[in-house]
Amino acid sequence: MYGDATLEQVEAMADDGCNHMVLLMRHSAREFNPDVHDLENPLTDEGRELSQRLGRKLPKAYTLRGYASPAERCVETAQLCLDGHAAEGGSVTRVRPVEGLGVFYVLDQMKMYRVMRDMGTLTQFVSAWSESTIPEDALIPAQNAAQILMRVVTEKLNQPVAEKQIDVCVSHDLSLYLVRDRLLRESSDQGPVEFLDALVAFRRDDRVWLQSARTTPVDISAELAR
Repeated sequence: MYGDATLEQVEAMADDGCNHMVLLMRHSAREFNPDVHDLENPLTDEGRELSQRLGRKLPKAYTLRGYASPAERCVETAQLCLDGHAAEGGSVTRVRPVEGLGVFYVLDQMKMYRVMRDMGTLTQFVSAWSESTIPEDALIPAQNAAQILMRVVTEKLNQPVAEKQIDVCVSHDLSLYLVRDRLLRESSDQGPVEFLDALVAFRRDDRVWLQSARTTPVDISAELAR
């Protein structure tokens, strides 16, 4: 079920003694109405229930804080996750939209969508973006975009509000594909980014680490410093 891989990651890290983790997570199940702008497609009813379910099942020893891309489906995913956590007795703060979790790296949406359509798959598109074969006026360079995004995400590790804390940062599948490709160096055959899949950032031994459900932790401290 959507969200199970993220729950397994969080539970494993909690068992390992991690007190503060930040999830860069894709939003929940959404509509795909071609008659509206893609960023305006909302969550489905199933997506809303899945968001709440994720919150209900996250460990209650942790306080949840929410951030999201300004797209409404991302804000709603984060809010419903916190609502589910609170409904089961968990501590929560609030949800705040953050532009750095959105598609800030897109310079020309129409051109980007045309290129994406011609590529056929999102993984092919990200590979072309990483290899700098996409028009320079469509997106900022992939490595730069990944670094900026993860600086936004990992800065939450410097802003704790509780002894045990999970920051839920809801974004888009393209953002997760980008970070997987540029910072985790995952190959395109590692599987799709499903709804509610997450990358988990945490600090250990004064270093910042990042992992997906498919990889061992990768030290990204040097990338963040560039």
